[in-house]
Amino acid sequence: VWTIMPAIILIVIALPSLRILYLMDEINDPYLTVKAIGHQWYWSYEFTNYEELAFDSYMVPTQDLSPGQFRLLEVDNRMVVPMESPIRMLISAEDVLHSWAVPSMGIKTDAIPGRLNQATFIASRPGVFYGQCSEICGANHSFMPIV
Repeated sequence: VWTIMPAIILIVIALPSLRILYLMDEINDPYLTVKAIGHQWYWSYEFTNYEELAFDSYMVPTQDLSPGQFRLLEVDNRMVVPMESPIRMLISAEDVLHSWAVPSMGIKTDAIPGRLNQATFIASRPGVFYGQCSEICGANHSFMPIV
């Protein structure tokens, strides 16, 4: 009795929770799918809904910054996504472990060579959101901003 009843209670709680957790993570029909690939020491983006929309995003060196720009956080090509639309991010790496993280949007997903990880988000407000690689990936790890 003392073993079976707690096990039944845990199963009754766990099964609906797992179903809800799965449904929250899966977007069946995203408005846009973006593939982010981590390299030492920059990010590549491919908008898979459009055949020829792919670009590399490098950090802007300190000497090239304009007034009002943030040191170590500005990039030459920003990733732009629509607001209030479900976005699927497919995240991988070319060489070593990276981590694609934008804290203000609540996203952090590991980029692992040979593996495609998925994250979903909806930009609920307009703005410029800054992030960085959150996995120590080598000497220039701190020079991998995400904007």
